[in-house]
Amino acid sequence: MITAKSLSKQFGPLWALRSIDLDIRPGEFTTIVGPNGAGKTTLLRILATLSRPTSGQVSIAGHLLPRGADDARRHIGLLSHLPLLYGDLTAEENLRFFGQMYDVPNLKARIDDLLEQVDLSERRHDRARTFSRGMQQRLAIARALMHNPSILLLDEPFTGLDPHASDRLEELLRGLNDGQRTVVMTIHDLDRGWAMCQRALVLARGKIVYDARTADVDVATFRSEFRRVTQ
Repeated sequence: MITAKSLSKQFGPLWALRSIDLDIRPGEFTTIVGPNGAGKTTLLRILATLSRPTSGQVSIAGHLLPRGADDARRHIGLLSHLPLLYGDLTAEENLRFFGQMYDVPNLKARIDDLLEQVDLSERRHDRARTFSRGMQQRLAIARALMHNPSILLLDEPFTGLDPHASDRLEELLRGLNDGQRTVVMTIHDLDRGWAMCQRALVLARGKIVYDARTADVDVATFRSEFRRVTQ
């Protein structure tokens, strides 16, 4: 579903990513962890078609970037630590706007279903700027899912959330892990990221330095390896 070969990204004299090879299978939930400045957000922005690599190749759902970026975006839903909502629009109006962008069929029914999924049906007529940070993130998930993408990219989605809001967001994201959608998430919280995924990658100094599947390695071993490879 997602393939990168010899992927590199340079900002002036700084190499943010260095010759990354990556292959993520359909339906896989992959967590990417790493220290600040490791290149996690840069990698996700390239996968989301928001940035171009300096060198290497990226393929999303069979579409080679950047030539196939328009087609690839039809398969991608993006959620970042910023909700990217229109504050003066209601929850329903935000979803309608994005739904019309993607020509979503049966739009009203789709909006109703998504607001129910994120537990915001009763706030559908309230402006997004009146929502708490956690509610805005839940609405942002609904926005990212509006066109039913086969790939969901999550860039530090728990940033700025209190513990209760984080738990609710985790519960919602776990519900999306049904094997039908490919999910890639960057996160600082190693334990939470490990608990949510089937595969965890450690990115450090612009390289993938560790790759493990949760079925094969326990979290204590992963923590130990994380400390070793990021020193």
